[in-house]
Amino acid sequence: MTAPLTPPPPPHDDSPHQVRQAPPAAGALAGDGYEQDGPALGTELREAAVITVAVALGGVLLGLLWWWLAPHVPLVGDELDKNWVVYLKDSEGEQAVGVDGTFTLLGLAFGLVTGVAAFLWRRRGGVPLVVALGLGGLLGSLLAWRLGVWLGPASDVIAHARAVGRGVPFSAPLKLSAKGALLAWPLAGLLAHLGLTASFGPRDPEPPYQQQP
Repeated sequence: MTAPLTPPPPPHDDSPHQVRQAPPAAGALAGDGYEQDGPALGTELREAAVITVAVALGGVLLGLLWWWLAPHVPLVGDELDKNWVVYLKDSEGEQAVGVDGTFTLLGLAFGLVTGVAAFLWRRRGGVPLVVALGLGGLLGSLLAWRLGVWLGPASDVIAHARAVGRGVPFSAPLKLSAKGALLAWPLAGLLAHLGLTASFGPRDPEPPYQQQP
């Protein structure tokens, strides 16, 4: 009987050219809150919360600018049979349209600025960032609207007419007739950010082309 043949062990390669692959570091996966393909969900949500608050607080500046730049609508009071009535001094004036137009133009400008700023802060974008940009712009518009009305003339026009006297013109309360102007800021911010992301944002690497045998 002959002994079974056993294959010789593979030669041990101690060549200096041998490359050993090191295991991936733990920090490369989740140590610093970022994964290989981008920020982790928790980091994205924190950044989205910061963007929402920062953009919404910009509504204070928008409200101040609207109160300062919006045209005044002149009113006149008159007393008829011991009852006060208030009417427009210039019935064909376009000041009321100018009030809405001023708010809309300011909202578009603020949306453009916040969209560009959000893109420069984090170029990768992401759904939480886009949602935060739109929500923050809407909250900022609401804050600007209420602040401008609060800073503007008194809302009680009858009392104001009695205070200034009969036939004396006074400014109407600051009012936003076209509520659609509240969407100018969030829509402009989203469009600006999405346009910049599509044009200058990072691209996903294309898969390598494999030649067929």
